[in-house]
Amino acid sequence: MDGTEPHAEGGPLTSPLHERHLALGAKFADFGGWSMPLEYPSGVVKEHTAVREAVGLFDVSHLGKITVVGPGAADYVNATLTNDLGRIRHGKAQYTLCCDDATGGIVDDLIAYLHTDDRVLLVPNAANTAEVARRLIGGAPDGIAIKDRHRDYVVLAVQGTKSDEVLEKVGLPAGHEYMSFVEAPVPGDDQTDAGVVVCRTGYTGERGYELIAANSVAGVLWDQLMAAGEEFGMLPCGLGARDTLRTEMGYPLHGQDISLSTTPNEGRLGWAVGWSKPAFWGREVLRREKEEGPKRILRGIVATGRAIPRPGMAVSLTPDVQVGEVTSGTFSPTLRKGVGLALVSAVVNPEAEVGVDVRGRREIFQVTQPPFVQPKVRES
Repeated sequence: MDGTEPHAEGGPLTSPLHERHLALGAKFADFGGWSMPLEYPSGVVKEHTAVREAVGLFDVSHLGKITVVGPGAADYVNATLTNDLGRIRHGKAQYTLCCDDATGGIVDDLIAYLHTDDRVLLVPNAANTAEVARRLIGGAPDGIAIKDRHRDYVVLAVQGTKSDEVLEKVGLPAGHEYMSFVEAPVPGDDQTDAGVVVCRTGYTGERGYELIAANSVAGVLWDQLMAAGEEFGMLPCGLGARDTLRTEMGYPLHGQDISLSTTPNEGRLGWAVGWSKPAFWGREVLRREKEEGPKRILRGIVATGRAIPRPGMAVSLTPDVQVGEVTSGTFSPTLRKGVGLALVSAVVNPEAEVGVDVRGRREIFQVTQPPFVQPKVRES
């Protein structure tokens, strides 16, 4: 499949690296309409541990890619999405939110790459790419072109304490500051002038990088990274480990922890809102909600016993008083206990003990503020 765009053939889309994942024995699952590796024969726990202690390589090509190009492109993005692009310089990336203008609900959370004032790359979640693009196209002024490039680029995440060493061995730039990106030639590719964007970002809480490149060089890039990572204990990692890693950090997942029915205030994402900006979608309703206080808040929960929380489980203050439900939950390979996120009533004390209905048993959990594991993502 190298050099071809993802295809569906009546089924889910696949990464340009699909054949390599098959050869590695990956198990697949559907993610936003894409068939992507869930885990490899090593298993989720070993893949998770590789990222925490060494390095892991993820194919996350299902993530969306939207280009916004034209005079004033950055100003247009800044007037629509929540965070303030004016806070960052060219060559930096920023976490931001696309909210509904009428309700303030989160259409999607995404990363904005600020190349120039006239060129911005947006990376939304797979399932929401078309909707984010539709909303941006609907309000775009003349001269600004918005294109859904979802199928045109591969996205690889090199995550873990040895990620710098892997990139350096390959010949890619490493060591730049958190949330900054550098464009470089693809190592080992003499056939095209395609480049790779190397951004110091990730969804694991570990020091790491996300690489964006054209599908035509996907195979070359993957093979180079796999070969370079061998001496550092690198494992190919699936989206199962990606989920346990992000849950340990308390990072929200759209469609579970945040959604169109959840606002940034409820999701504790107010830090990603440029409250002083004159305009962004949902500004008025979100400012009003912030002043009044949200009625629900996304909280972290940690098991006091051996129970493991799962999405949809009821959360209660007393056996008779339900106050919310679990939105994400897993067994933490690092802590060796159950952790999760729960959307609960604002009346719940941020340090309270709550009950979670785990298969008919009321198990006790401690409410806490994530992350559950100390992040290393910003370490120099």
